[in-house]
Amino acid sequence: MLSDTDAHAERVQIELARRATPAQKMAQVRALSDLVARLSRRAIARANPELSPAEVELKWVEFQYGKPLAAALREYKRDR
Repeated sequence: MLSDTDAHAERVQIELARRATPAQKMAQVRALSDLVARLSRRAIARANPELSPAEVELKWVEFQYGKPLAAALREYKRDR
C-alpha cells in the first residue's frame, strides 16, 4: 500500500475507526462533507472575485446540482 502515513499511526487510526460508534462515524462524515463544501465555495469565490456571496452560492449549486436547479433557485430568490 502506498501511503504517506506512518504504519503505527495508520494502525491507530484504524483502531479508532473500529471503536467509533455509528453516531461518531456519522458525525465525522458530516464534518468532512461540510469541510469539502466550504472549501469548494471558497475556491469558487477566489476564482471569481467579482461574484457576490449570493452569486458564489448559486455557482456552487450549479456545480453540485446542475444548471437547471441553479436557474430555478436564482429565479425563486429573485421573486421573493
